[in-house]
Formats: sequence, C-alpha cells, structure tokens
Amino acid sequence: MLRQLSLAIALAVTAAAAVPALAQDASASAAAADQAPQAIVTTISDDLAKAIEGHQAELKSDKEKLIAVIDDVFLPHFDIDYASILVLGQNAAKATPEQRERFAKAFYNSITHRYAEGLLNYTRGRVKVLPFSGDLNNKRTVVRTQVMLDDGKSVSVDYAFRKSKSGDWKAYDVIIEGISYITNYRNQVDAEIKKEGLDKLTADLETKGSAAIDEMKQQTGGGQQ
Repeated sequence: MLRQLSLAIALAVTAAAAVPALAQDASASAAAADQAPQAIVTTISDDLAKAIEGHQAELKSDKEKLIAVIDDVFLPHFDIDYASILVLGQNAAKATPEQRERFAKAFYNSITHRYAEGLLNYTRGRVKVLPFSGDLNNKRTVVRTQVMLDDGKSVSVDYAFRKSKSGDWKAYDVIIEGISYITNYRNQVDAEIKKEGLDKLTADLETKGSAAIDEMKQQTGGGQQ
C-alpha cells in the first residue's frame, strides 16, 4: 500500500475489511440488490459522510462506535467470504471451513481497527465516483474513484465488484494507485503461514489485534502505513 495516505487507505481497507455481522437488515440487503456497482459506491460515500460529519470527536473517543459505523456503511456491500478466500490464496484449499472462518474474523477485525481512525478525516466530496464505461461483467466490474487528500492531491481508489449467487453486486477488492488490497495482504499472509502456520497467525491476530498487522508488515517487508 502507499504511505502517508491514511484517508485513502482507510476508505479502501476498512471497506474491504468490515467484520461480518451475525445478521443484516433485510431492507438494506434488498436495496443493495437493486443497485449497480457505481451506485453502490456513491451510496457508500454519501452514507459515510452522513455518519461521520459532525461526529468526529464522539467517534474518536469511542472506537467501538466508529467500528459500528464502518459495519453499517460498508458491510452490506462487500463479499467478505470471497475476499477472505482470495487473501488466503492457495492456503484456503488446505484449511478447514472452521479455520477459514476463524481467520477471516480475526484478520478483518484487526484490519478494521488498524485503519478505522483514518475515516475521521472523511467529509462530503472527498470521493469522486468517475463515469462508468463498458459493460457490466458479473465476475469482475471495476468502479473507479478519486479520493481527495488534505493537500489537494487525489489518489485513485478503485473497487472490484462481482455478482453474488443471490444476484446482488458485492465488492471484493480495492485497488489504491494500482495496488490491490487482496494481492498486498495475500503475499504477507502467505509468508506468515509458511513461517508460523495458519493457526498461529490467527491466534496472533485474535490476541494482538491491529498490532499483529503491523508486525506482519514489518516481518514481510510491507512497511508501515
């Protein structure tokens, strides 16, 4: 990932890393099913602005409430199961369903806590959804956006969508300046699994949280973000 771009990273990574809830609002799921990928990204941007603006101080002092905002805004629109399989890569086929589920919860919870505070800088108009061109592809359709930084510069943050079995569009990857979230973390996770094993990595994520993400980055040359 790119350094010194906490807002762009937070928008991308927390979007892909929202922890699966035990249940979702049926009306929210139905609304998502009727939206095309570009409309979904616009909805996320608008809903995030409504949830963050005017509440920064409150959310900064209450991390769990900030995490809840992330879940409410992003979760209905992301294919967490598919994304977790892609992050595990070839290790997914070797893991049991229980191991995959446990890893997904621990990893995405850690990622969300790692980047959540970057969203406190979000305000309306930060994200510009670019016009969509071409045909919708059920396996991979990319929505391109530009995220405005504090210095006036913009960063490309793109969302890869696929159509789920239920027929609604779900994002599963985000790409910052051409760097895929899935690929970035798959390489780091694979290195850690080869070194310590999947169960040890999962246990570290469960006990250390976001600190385990930082350690993994340093040990595999991912650096700090």
